[in-house]
Amino acid sequence: MILEMKNISKSFGPVQALKDVSFDVQHGEIHGLLGENGAGKTTLMNVLAGTFPPDSGTILIDGAEVVGMTPRKANEKKIRFIHQELNLCNDLTVFQNMFLGEEYSKDFWKIDRKRELKHAQEVLDSMNSGISAAYLVADLDTAQKQMVEIARALLFSSELIIMDEPTTALNNREIEKLFTIMETLKKEGVSFIYISHKMPELFRICDRYTVLRDGDFIQSGFFRDINEHQATELLVGKRFVQAHIKEGLPSSITDKVVLRAKNLQGKTFKNVSFDLHAGEIVIFTGLQGSGTDELATSLFGASSLSGGTVETSSGPLDMRDIKHVMKSGIGMIPRNRKERGILPDLSIRNNNSLAYLVSKHKAFFVSSKEEKARFEKSRIRMDIKVSNDLNPITSLSGGNQQKVILSRWLEIDADVYIMDNPTQGIDVGAKFAIYKLVVELASQGKAVLFFTSEYPEIHQLADRCFVLYKGEVTSELIRDEISEVAIMEYSTGTHREAHK
Repeated sequence: MILEMKNISKSFGPVQALKDVSFDVQHGEIHGLLGENGAGKTTLMNVLAGTFPPDSGTILIDGAEVVGMTPRKANEKKIRFIHQELNLCNDLTVFQNMFLGEEYSKDFWKIDRKRELKHAQEVLDSMNSGISAAYLVADLDTAQKQMVEIARALLFSSELIIMDEPTTALNNREIEKLFTIMETLKKEGVSFIYISHKMPELFRICDRYTVLRDGDFIQSGFFRDINEHQATELLVGKRFVQAHIKEGLPSSITDKVVLRAKNLQGKTFKNVSFDLHAGEIVIFTGLQGSGTDELATSLFGASSLSGGTVETSSGPLDMRDIKHVMKSGIGMIPRNRKERGILPDLSIRNNNSLAYLVSKHKAFFVSSKEEKARFEKSRIRMDIKVSNDLNPITSLSGGNQQKVILSRWLEIDADVYIMDNPTQGIDVGAKFAIYKLVVELASQGKAVLFFTSEYPEIHQLADRCFVLYKGEVTSELIRDEISEVAIMEYSTGTHREAHK
C-alpha cells in the first residue's frame, strides 16, 4: 500500500472541513475520490501534499509515518499534485514552468536550460501533446496549459499523482490521450488519486472509489460493484432524479426579440446570425476549436468582432465598450473562473459587487452596509456556503466561487445572460441548482445564451440549439430535433446542413 491517511481532521475557524477521515491507495491503482464541492476532497489532498497540516491524524507512505508533511517532503516522496486551478506562470516558457523550483544546475550555480529543455520536450513528446517546450505559456490555450500541468507531474518519475479535475479543459481526444498515459503509468506501478465530477470518466478509468460528504467519510469500494445512479446517491445523500427540469412547465418564450446578431465575424467564426427572444434559452455548442469560445466573449464585447452587428430592443450596441454592453442589459458568466471570473485579492463580498458597481452604482462612495446587505440576499438566493464574506474568495470551494460569480451578475438584473460553460468543475448537485436558476430566469422573461459542449446540459435546458463546426453554424435545432447523435454529427461535420 503506497498511502494510508488515518483519522484526518482539519478545521478552518468554525468550519470543520474534514472529520476523522481515513483513506488509502494501493500501488498501481487509480483511486477515484468523489464528493460534492465543499465535501473535503481538495482539503484532504492539500493535507497529503503538505499545503497545510492536519489538526489530527497520521499519514503513512509505503508503511512509514511522515511527520510534518510539507510540499518539499511530498516531492521527495514522489507525490505530485495537479491542481484544479492552473498554477503556471504566463511569463515563463513551458520548460521553465515544468522545472520551476527544481531546476537542473551546472557548474554549481548556473541553471542548465539546455538539459531542462531537452528533458521537458521528451516528456511532452511522450504524451503526443504537440506542444513545444520552448513556447511561452501565455501563448497556450487552456487545454494546452492543462497538458503542461500534467507533463510537470510526469517529469520527475512520480509514484503517486493527484489529479483534481484534470479534464475540465480537455476535449474527448485529449481525454483519451490522458487516459492512455495513465494506464501506461499504472502498469509501471504508478498510483493515481483522481478527482472528478464526471461519472463516465470515473467509471472508465478508476479501480476503486472513496466518497466524502460534508467532511465525513461515507464509503469506499470498487467501481465494478456500483453504477452511476448509486454513486450519485452516495454523493448527495439522497436519490438524485435526472428528470428533465423543464418538463411540465409552460413555455416562457415571447415574440419580443431582446438580442439580434447579424453576420458576426471573428478570428474563429463567421456568418453567425440569430434572434434571441425574451424567456428563451438558446444553447451554442461545438467541439473545441469550433469558434464557440470566441463567439461567447465577442457577444459581450470582451473579444473584438471583425464584422457584423449586435442589437438589443433599444438599438445597435457599441461592442467596443463593455460598460455600454452591461448598461444595455447584458450580463456574462465567463468560463474558467480563476482566469476570467474571480479577483483573488478581493473579498467574497467585493467579488460579488463588481458588476453592480460598474453598471448600477451611482453614489460617489460605496456603502459597506448596503454592500453587505446585497451580498446577504445573494448568499440566501444562491445558497453560498461562507463563514465570513470578508474572507478572500479563494477561501471558498470551486462550486461556491462559481455561485458568487453567478450572483454577481444576477445583481444587475440583466435582460440577457450569456453563460459560457458555467458548470465547469462543479458537482452534480450544484449543476442542477444552476439548471434550475437558468429555467427560473427564463420564466421571469430573461433570455439566456448558454455555451456548453455537454449534451446532458443541452437536453436539460435548450429551447433551441446552434451547432458550430469550424466556425460556422451547421445546424439550428429546435427542442424536438435535439439529440446527442444529431449534435455529434453536426459538430464533427459528418452531417452538414446549410443554416437557414
